[in-house]
Amino acid sequence: MTEKSCLIIGGGRGMGASTAREMHARDYKLALMSPSESCETLATELGGVALRGKAENAEDTKAIFDLAMERYGRIDACLIHVGGPPKGDLLEIPEEDWDRANEMILKPVIRMAKLLTPVMEAQGGGSIVNITTFSAFEPSLTFPTSSVYRVGVSSFTKLYSDRYGPANIRMNCLLPGFTDSLDLPQKFADMSALGRLARAEEQAKAAAFLLTDDSSYITGQSLRVDGGVTKHM
Repeated sequence: MTEKSCLIIGGGRGMGASTAREMHARDYKLALMSPSESCETLATELGGVALRGKAENAEDTKAIFDLAMERYGRIDACLIHVGGPPKGDLLEIPEEDWDRANEMILKPVIRMAKLLTPVMEAQGGGSIVNITTFSAFEPSLTFPTSSVYRVGVSSFTKLYSDRYGPANIRMNCLLPGFTDSLDLPQKFADMSALGRLARAEEQAKAAAFLLTDDSSYITGQSLRVDGGVTKHM
């Protein structure tokens, strides 16, 4: 039986780390990247490999991709979870911060798709999941750059899924709500219909669903896992 592997960009803490644990429980070998040593610590615990790096740095993402291929010879699943981009009052945000948000949010998805697609085509398929935000389709002035660029990720995801679905490569987005991996005040928990923050483990189970064959007929979708924060149908 072929051993499957999962590459996680942003796999040191929070939802990324929880997803790493969930995928490990499903017998996936792991390659993790995060800006701090947390990815290395977690990889040691779970028997995987890791490199420190940032999603917005093309050399870093290429390095963890190369390491995963060197160690496992294949990549069956990839989770892309980037950090929070710059914030501010809408028209007060400087252009360089808009550029930085693009580098942090959208371009890593495109870069990783270019790296992963030939590998997944050759091995007969794969799954890519982009963690974005509940505000992708219900923009919030609290998160302006995130709202703008993360809906771009959903658009790219739909285009990619149409283009590479025939190769059995799926791409979806996970749109989390407010989660306990961040230090958030009670007012954010109160925004949920459930009256609480999500647990990182809950987001990880949703991510693992999309990353594995449990969701084998789902592609091009943006799954909201926000506890009912968003209102639109």
